[in-house]
Amino acid sequence: QDMQSFARSNMVAMYSTFVQSFLLLLVTLILVVFPADGLLGRGFGDHIDWKTYTDGLREAQSSHKPVMLIIHKSWCGACKALKPKFAESKEIGELSKNFVMINVEDDEEPQDTQYKIDGAYIPRIFILDSSGRVQKDIYNKEGNPSYKYYYGNAPAVVDSMKAALEVMIQGVRIGDEL
Repeated sequence: QDMQSFARSNMVAMYSTFVQSFLLLLVTLILVVFPADGLLGRGFGDHIDWKTYTDGLREAQSSHKPVMLIIHKSWCGACKALKPKFAESKEIGELSKNFVMINVEDDEEPQDTQYKIDGAYIPRIFILDSSGRVQKDIYNKEGNPSYKYYYGNAPAVVDSMKAALEVMIQGVRIGDEL
């Protein structure tokens, strides 16, 4: 009888260890596939094919698509207000297929000075060519001239996306392709 209860308690202990290991592996896998901060959309629309900064620049070079780069902060009120407007815009969703879409948050913000052309306010949205150069003349034409890359609504974003597609072929500025 003692041998049976000893064997039974060992089986329970082994089973418990197996379940704990399995759950730990499952949680680790989930965190790798779905980072703690959520999908890369971060509120700007999970239906859009978002890339990380590094992967996005690499993809732009190989796919010859222009880049839309959104720089925002998790604590920013203006960023939070823009997210649903951006995410719900069917036109942005459609146009995004012609771009490599990158959105960086908090500490992911690139430190390159080209992203601080007229300040470090947030959110900032830039159009880049497929080589990663900011297109300084593609900005929010309806916005504050002191904060050219600030967008507070979807129609202004759409206008800049359309402007980029009008002056670029395969992610290269017309006239710069030679």
